[in-house]
Amino acid sequence: MHPNPIYRAEGVERNLGFARHLGFGTLALDGGVAGPLLSHIPFRLSEDGSEVEFHLVRSNPIARALTAGARPAVIAVVGPHGYVSPDWYGIENQVPTWNYVAVHLRGSVELLPPERLRAVLDRLSAVNEARLLPKEPWLTDKVEPEALGKMMRMIVPARMQVATVEGTWKLSQNKSPAAIEGAARGLDQSGNGSEPSAVAALMRGTGPF
Repeated sequence: MHPNPIYRAEGVERNLGFARHLGFGTLALDGGVAGPLLSHIPFRLSEDGSEVEFHLVRSNPIARALTAGARPAVIAVVGPHGYVSPDWYGIENQVPTWNYVAVHLRGSVELLPPERLRAVLDRLSAVNEARLLPKEPWLTDKVEPEALGKMMRMIVPARMQVATVEGTWKLSQNKSPAAIEGAARGLDQSGNGSEPSAVAALMRGTGPF
C-alpha cells in the first residue's frame, strides 16, 4: 500500500464497501520454496467484513497448500486505475503518476469441509445474480444433480477470517482542486477506455464506491 497518509484516510467501512462491491481479487500467500502463490478469485465478503468466502479448483497450488492447515494470506482488490500526465495539472515541475484504488484484506485462510461447498456456491451466485435484476436469478438447482456433482468434485470451499483491512485511494489528493479537475478532465478525454473515466469520477467524488 502507498505509505503517504493522505492516500490512506478512508475508513474501514468504505474500504470494505469497495471490496464487497467488486467481489473479485488476487489471493496471495507464501508458498515457501515455491515462492509466492497467487490465484484470482471471485468472493463474497460478509456484511460485517469479518469473513470472505470463495472456492478454489482442487488442483490449485493454494488449495494444495491449505490441506496442511490454515495459512496467513492477503486478498488484494484493485479497482479503476489510470496514468496521469503531468501536463494535465496546469502547473509547472510535475512528474507522471498513476492513480488507483486498492484494498488489501489480510487474515487467515483455510479450507472448509466439503459439505459446505454447495452453500458457499449458492451464496456467491446469489450476490452476483442479485445485481442482474430484474433477470430471474440463476440457481444451482437448474443444473442436473449428476452434472453439478461432477463439477463440485473439482473445487473446494475456503474462507478467510479477516484480521486487518487496508486501503489506498490515490486520487491526486496532494494537488489543488484546480489541478485535480485538470487531471480528471485529462483522464476523461484520454480515450483509453472506461477505467480512466472511472478514476476521474472518483477524483471528483462521484464514483460508485
